[in-house]
Amino acid sequence: MAQYFYLVVLLPLIGFLVNGIFGRRINNEKLSGWFSSLMVLIPFLIGCSIFFEFMSLPPEARVLNLNYFSWIATGNLSIDYAFYVDTLSISLFLIVTGIGFLIHVYSIGYMHGDPGFAKFFAFLNLFIFAMLNLILGSNFLLVFLGWEGVGLASYLLIGFWYDKTFTGVAAKKAFVVNRIGDFGFMIAMFLIFTTFGTLDIQGFLGNIAGLEVGNSLLLAIALLLFLGACGKSAQIPLFVWLPDAMAGPTPVSALIHAATMVTAGIYLVARTSLLYALAPVATNVVLIIGVLTALIAATIALKQNDIKKILAYSTVSQLGFMFIALGSFAFHVAIFHLITHAFFKALLFLGSGSVIHGMHGEQDITKMGGLKNKMKITFVTFFIGSLAISGIPPLSGFFSKDEIMFDTYVTDGPIFYILTVITAACTAFYMWRLMGLTFYGKPRYDEAHVHPHESPSTMTIPLIILTVLATLGGFIGLPHFLGPNLLGEWLAPVFANAVAVVSTYHPEHHVSLALELGLLAISVVVAVTMIILAMKKFTKQETFPEPQGFGKVLENKYYVDEIYEAGIVKPIQEGSDKILWKIFDVKIIDGFVNGVANYISRLSFDWRKIQTGVIQDYTTLTVLGIVVVLVYLLFK
Repeated sequence: MAQYFYLVVLLPLIGFLVNGIFGRRINNEKLSGWFSSLMVLIPFLIGCSIFFEFMSLPPEARVLNLNYFSWIATGNLSIDYAFYVDTLSISLFLIVTGIGFLIHVYSIGYMHGDPGFAKFFAFLNLFIFAMLNLILGSNFLLVFLGWEGVGLASYLLIGFWYDKTFTGVAAKKAFVVNRIGDFGFMIAMFLIFTTFGTLDIQGFLGNIAGLEVGNSLLLAIALLLFLGACGKSAQIPLFVWLPDAMAGPTPVSALIHAATMVTAGIYLVARTSLLYALAPVATNVVLIIGVLTALIAATIALKQNDIKKILAYSTVSQLGFMFIALGSFAFHVAIFHLITHAFFKALLFLGSGSVIHGMHGEQDITKMGGLKNKMKITFVTFFIGSLAISGIPPLSGFFSKDEIMFDTYVTDGPIFYILTVITAACTAFYMWRLMGLTFYGKPRYDEAHVHPHESPSTMTIPLIILTVLATLGGFIGLPHFLGPNLLGEWLAPVFANAVAVVSTYHPEHHVSLALELGLLAISVVVAVTMIILAMKKFTKQETFPEPQGFGKVLENKYYVDEIYEAGIVKPIQEGSDKILWKIFDVKIIDGFVNGVANYISRLSFDWRKIQTGVIQDYTTLTVLGIVVVLVYLLFK
């Protein structure tokens, strides 16, 4: 199927163009929705065939270099439009297209009746097209093209309901904050090209393979790339855009938060794992940022009442977990959690969309309650998704999160491990607070006007499929004492060089099985305890007093937005207004341009005075001119 692989990006592009140009004229929801979904399903099937072909090959042969055409050729710069398909990129590819297809199908039911139905599916296809370029690109520039493409598509999707002011503000915030990270990515690319003369990723990794550990140039490149990753994957200090991105339709939240755009930073660091192995200081920065982000976002989620914002902060926290794994040199574990997170977080976001759909647009969980028996499919699937993210065995989130916590203990010591345990405890608590207030207890909504109901099958079938994946997905990465770690073996060739470098300065620790089982038991006991506490507290809660003290701080998200507003946004706005505009622009630029114009104008006015219109004056001047010329000729 390699000869048809170009279709995997071409088809979503066709879907974008057809729905974007002809969608309104076609004016048929089923045709637009299913055509758009098909443009994602076919690439998924092609990816499956490549996956099975890889399975039949020895590990070292599981690579495809697909060069389609010369994209940029000028001077020393030569960039091809080419894909690099290996076990890492095909794994991400299957997640993006597989879950992307389910979200497309779900959207057919969720967006029913929306006037911009075809436009929405056009944007979804554009997003998939950009994301596939990002994960398949063989060079940094093509990856950056996809990187910017998903930024543009997310801007269009978050602000999809553009007639509501807050969606436009959220879309602009996401776009601007991501540009800060992109600046780091671009500077890193400039450094790579000027130093190594190539933007090909494998060429770059080949060039740095022989360099010494701790090279300052590699440290700079690694930190700049990580700045880009912080923007796209919503890490401190650039995490503020992601919760506000909930303003868009819920399928967008599922697509962006679960499987695609926000994982781009994880993918970038994993793809360049050799760089981070050679720059351990940068890897420590990745670890610290990951731990802080995971903990802070989890504590904020404890006091949020918007069902989607709770899940949004949960996503920020889980992305922090993935960076913790990367910072602990457990590269394949980060990808493992990325995959399991895609399953259960897509399930939870689509489940929240089903709740919002059944509650006629209500998103505040303090105004819900008692939905357990009125939305049974949504309840059961959400229940299992909540167990998975809480780390209850044998669901998917348990295996991946437990492995991250174990690696953190072994590699980084007990302090970092305790911080991850606290974060995991918060995760279980806020998820079951959400469950308790939404599905249990007495209804707290106006039962005379709100009639919760189950969603249509186009929405519930994707929920059921994702529930199966969230339940069984963890078995691809079993701990060694339970069976083979299939994902670890699958990804081993991708990270082999990085692991070899790390082993030179960070010898592998051998931990007893008793300790490993003890750490596993701690994570399960903590999760179960938090679930019980949350359910006892919130299933019967009917009144919601105003939070006080630290609870107020958490409800206001540590006032990070306010701090950014006061410390960065307003000074820039006032500086632009009072200095750049009123002094530099108006007085200096405009003053110079207007001064030149006024001088020319006055000069023209003076010269105009000689144009009197009196024939005697012209005759006199002509005679004077002739006299001057004659005198000049006589005495020269």
